[in-house]
Amino acid sequence: MEIGKLDWNDLKEIIDKNRAVKREDVRIRGDIGEDCSVINFGDKECVVSTDPITGADLNSGRLAVHINCNDIASCGVEPVGILVTILAPENSCLEDINKIMEEVSEEAGKLNVEILGGHTEVTKAVNRMVISCTAIGKGEKDKAVATSGAKKDDDIVVTKYLCLEGTSIIVNDFEEKLKDILTTEEIEKAKGYIKHISVVKEGVLSGKFGVNSMHDVTEGGLLGALWEVAKASKVGFKVYDDRIPLTEITMKICRKYSVDPLRFVSSGSMLITTEDGKGLVHMLKSNGIKASIIGKVTEESYKLVCSGKEKKITPPKSDELFILEEKLK
Repeated sequence: MEIGKLDWNDLKEIIDKNRAVKREDVRIRGDIGEDCSVINFGDKECVVSTDPITGADLNSGRLAVHINCNDIASCGVEPVGILVTILAPENSCLEDINKIMEEVSEEAGKLNVEILGGHTEVTKAVNRMVISCTAIGKGEKDKAVATSGAKKDDDIVVTKYLCLEGTSIIVNDFEEKLKDILTTEEIEKAKGYIKHISVVKEGVLSGKFGVNSMHDVTEGGLLGALWEVAKASKVGFKVYDDRIPLTEITMKICRKYSVDPLRFVSSGSMLITTEDGKGLVHMLKSNGIKASIIGKVTEESYKLVCSGKEKKITPPKSDELFILEEKLK
């Protein structure tokens, strides 16, 4: 099988065939593009999500915290706790596990998130460290934002820059091989992108502002996230390549190795649809968060406009991160 997320249709079939129970107190349930489930607890709602880290060697503890808390924030609520599972290969040492947990503790502390529990073991089942977390958030009844809420004519907004996560992973793991295209200053700056992959602040602010849908941009990049939002919401989209925010460092790497930055893992950017894109961008900028309107939600069809020409978007495949890692090995 191809490395990365399962084919969209295959995954959809597996999910739909294996829902043994649908409880009435589950208001939003996990599905394609719907990374969180929302459970009704009277006047409060519990938001839960889970995700592993498999594609990074360095900073894997930091990434594990943020990609899971980002999912919670995509519902517009604040994460309150996280459970951590570590599966370590046989050649690991105690120091490796300690390092991961130090990162988890540091990043959780920054977000005011408690480590609630988890599981740790050394196993022959993996050949590299796997960290899987489950994050839990709490919000007011009926207030959590769903991925599936995008509406025709919504503005499509993204925060900060795309590919912060992917660029940081590649530069941290393959620094020596990138010295021929990046300066020392650029390498250090790219390593620092890891500090900006949380979208908790913009998620909570956007939830209070009032938006129709949110989705953090993870594996599959921007086009994968757009595809998932559109499928979940039964709408289409049209976005413009010249409006999409990318750093010059990311573009240098992508040009050199023929990587599509729009399909490159991008934790650190939140995808939001709203009726008032200008108002949302203004609010976020006033709170120190860069935001850009990149297109519109349409009735149907998935399109990217490049140099005035419309290009039809195909379903998400393996993330460019895995392709780039193979090229750099």
